[in-house]
Amino acid sequence: MSLQDHVRETFAPGGLLSRTVDEFQPRPGQTEMALAVARTIESGGALVVEAGTGIGKTFAYLVPALLSGTRVLVSTATKTLQDQLFARDLPRLLKVLGLPLRSALLKGRASYLCPHRLDEARQQAHFTDPVLLRSLARIEQWALHTSGGDLAGLPGLDERSPLIPLVTSSRDNCLGAQCPRLRDCHVNQARREALAADVVVVNHHLFFADLAIRESGIAELLPTVQTLIFDEAHQLNETGVQFLGRQLTTGQVLDFARDLLSAGLQHARGLCDWQTLAADAERAARDLRLVVGRMPSGAKLRWVDAAPEQINPADWQEALAALQAACQRVLEALASVSEAEPDLVRLGERVSGFLEQLDFFADPCAPDSVRWLDVGTQLRLIESPLDIADTVRARLTGTDDDQTTRPAMIFTSATLGAEASLRWFTEPCGLSEAEIVRVDSPFDYALQAALYVPLHLSKPGDVAHSLQVAELVAGAATVLGGRTLVLTTTLRALRTISETLQRQFDGAGQLQILVQGEQPKHQLMERFRGGPQDGAGGCVLVASASFWEGVDIPGDALQLVVIDKLPFPPPNDPMVEARANRLEADGRSVFNDYYMPEAAIALKQGAGRLIRRESDRGILVVCDTRLARMGYGRRLVAALPPMRRLTTEAEFGEALDALTRTSTTALRSL
Repeated sequence: MSLQDHVRETFAPGGLLSRTVDEFQPRPGQTEMALAVARTIESGGALVVEAGTGIGKTFAYLVPALLSGTRVLVSTATKTLQDQLFARDLPRLLKVLGLPLRSALLKGRASYLCPHRLDEARQQAHFTDPVLLRSLARIEQWALHTSGGDLAGLPGLDERSPLIPLVTSSRDNCLGAQCPRLRDCHVNQARREALAADVVVVNHHLFFADLAIRESGIAELLPTVQTLIFDEAHQLNETGVQFLGRQLTTGQVLDFARDLLSAGLQHARGLCDWQTLAADAERAARDLRLVVGRMPSGAKLRWVDAAPEQINPADWQEALAALQAACQRVLEALASVSEAEPDLVRLGERVSGFLEQLDFFADPCAPDSVRWLDVGTQLRLIESPLDIADTVRARLTGTDDDQTTRPAMIFTSATLGAEASLRWFTEPCGLSEAEIVRVDSPFDYALQAALYVPLHLSKPGDVAHSLQVAELVAGAATVLGGRTLVLTTTLRALRTISETLQRQFDGAGQLQILVQGEQPKHQLMERFRGGPQDGAGGCVLVASASFWEGVDIPGDALQLVVIDKLPFPPPNDPMVEARANRLEADGRSVFNDYYMPEAAIALKQGAGRLIRRESDRGILVVCDTRLARMGYGRRLVAALPPMRRLTTEAEFGEALDALTRTSTTALRSL
């Protein structure tokens, strides 16, 4: 029996999945995708699948991959999805299919407890904060019992805790084979398990970091992989360019100076003036930051000449030279004592890396790349390729000296383009020759959802716009008792809308206003899903950035999604500008071939938060009159699911009222 026949029988009505998985329902779209995956595994090549929300794409790619008997590598966009696949979906399917396959989970270093770093933190702890002291004690107790060392398994540990960098290793500070706790290393254990497994689950960040520096173990694993699957593949290009370029941060130098002082005094006290060396490196890094001066956090300064824009070139070059000189003095000092201790050897390697990066940024930007300075509390010096096409062609779909046979490759997401060719995804990812399959969502959007564009609002650029959005949200969320997600395109809009809503509702007990950044994301999501509780009203969540995708709130907990304006890419972003310039040089339309597809994809992602199950119903409000009044608005609406249109405030009010009723009639009236 061929793999395709086996897959067809497994997904068929009355088949294995129907008999063994209670919530499984045969869906033609899911079967179509699964057969396409099976066909690609059998014949080789690359497959790109846009699978609409509700298709069940996880089963659609896992079942044929597991039945194929090939070695499988699955890469996900987030560690949350990675954990879900490994802990829930994979074990369940392996049991259902009766397959004795070994699976492994592989994350980056920062996800695993480092026993050596924990020892160092314990010896050097100077914490006065009792909360941090208690957290360190909890980590120490957990370390005695954990088998894998994945910090995700430590309940209650805030992912933003300042302890995490102190008890985990990085590529910079890992001692490698010289580590005194090498036998207890959880990172090495995870890599050994991955190399021995039949199915390995990683994430995009780890995958591309390894392609760039071959540091995580995937480079050893990849030549043996026969089936390579990228879930949430729409993030591949933006994730990839982060790791395929070059970066140096002043924060790295500050961390290094701290480690230098600690290790020098501990292992080579009196042999060098460690305090002066560390202070000089720290001062040089801070002076470089001071050259930039006061700028909005998150500012990105183009860097096409000797210095980033808005910065005095002479001052910039002088500060860079001072940093380089400080690093050189440290390197010379470490060279005189490095044989004394592995920690000092590793510090020498780190400072050599800084000097290499400083030399790199002293030269002009490479062709087909873009360079900029990212400004925050620290500085990030960045040079990045414009896309990952060359890397994908060379390392995955082409031929090179490292890998003579290529895995079958499956790329899938709910949102990969606004046109049949999925060019938005395939072009920057070097997949123009891939087979394209698009599978529509099984949801009845005309019944379940409505789209409303409030024409009475000001233009998005007007000062009053965010205040008007807040007013609309306040009225609608009051009717629904919360159940509202507000997605903003800028942090300024997020602040204006959230502060306006908080002033109106805080203390009233009617609605609770949740704001991105005020709590960890998982806590915000748990509270939002909980709805009214303990005397508190329902929730309105105001968010930006990462909340536009990967947020799954099925059922009545979310019935209204409000988007403040069309999510066109910011034209003053150095990466956006460089990509636009390349299109212009090729004689193409920047607006039609870049800005429009980017906005369509982002809008579709945001809208996708609304309907997550067949029983969900709700309203999408896009507070941007251009969607209804500009000619290109029709193209953007066409990229959205086929929702019913609401054209007046009265219709919007009636639809909100319908959402407060639970009868079938009310559902159909939406």
